[in-house]
Amino acid sequence: MAKPLVVEFQGQRVNFALQKIDRAKLYGYVETEVVDEAGKTCELATLLSDGRSIVGKGGKALAYLSQEGLWRTKSELTPVDNSGTPIAPVKSTFDTVVTLEEGTVEDYLAHNIRLVYHLTPESEHPALLEALRGGAIFRFPFSYRGGVSASPAFILQGSDGNLFLCVGVLTALEFVGLKATAPIITEGEEAPEEDDSLDFSMM
Repeated sequence: MAKPLVVEFQGQRVNFALQKIDRAKLYGYVETEVVDEAGKTCELATLLSDGRSIVGKGGKALAYLSQEGLWRTKSELTPVDNSGTPIAPVKSTFDTVVTLEEGTVEDYLAHNIRLVYHLTPESEHPALLEALRGGAIFRFPFSYRGGVSASPAFILQGSDGNLFLCVGVLTALEFVGLKATAPIITEGEEAPEEDDSLDFSMM
C-alpha cells in the first residue's frame, strides 16, 4: 500500500491518499496489435548500427560507466552542478511532513502542470478543508521518490468539490519586443503620414 501524503496546517496533520489521473483513465485508450502472416503477435525489436544485429524486447538497458570504463551502480553516483559542486539530494515527500504555504491563483497559473493526483483525506481537518472550499490554494515542494530537486506542487479544490494535487514547472516566458518603436507625438504636432508603398524586402 502506498504511503499517504501527510500535510500540516495550523498545527494539525492530515493524511491524503493519492490517485494519479492520466489521459487513459479520463478518455480510455486503444492498443494496436500487429500480427504476422500466420496471425502471431509481433514484438518490437531494435536494429543495431551494424545493420544486421537485432535486439529483442528486454535486450537493452542503460548502464553507468566511469571514465575508466568500469561499471558503476546508480547508488555510487553523486549529482553535481555546472561547477562540479555536489548537490544535496531531496527526500521523498512521503517520508516527511509537508508544511503548507499559502499560494495564489496567479502563482498557480504561472506554472505548466504536468502531473495531477486526486486527493482523498484519510482524517478529518475542518480548518484545512474549509479553507480549500473557500478557494484557498496551498503550495509546497514535491518529489515522489526523492532525487536531485523537487517540483512546485499545489493543493486546491475543483469546481466539483474534489481535491487535487497539481505538480508543475514554472513557465519560462521571454519578452520578444518590438522591431521598431512607435514615434512619440507631442501635443500640437501632427502625426506622420503612413507610407502605403510596398516593401519588397519583406517578400
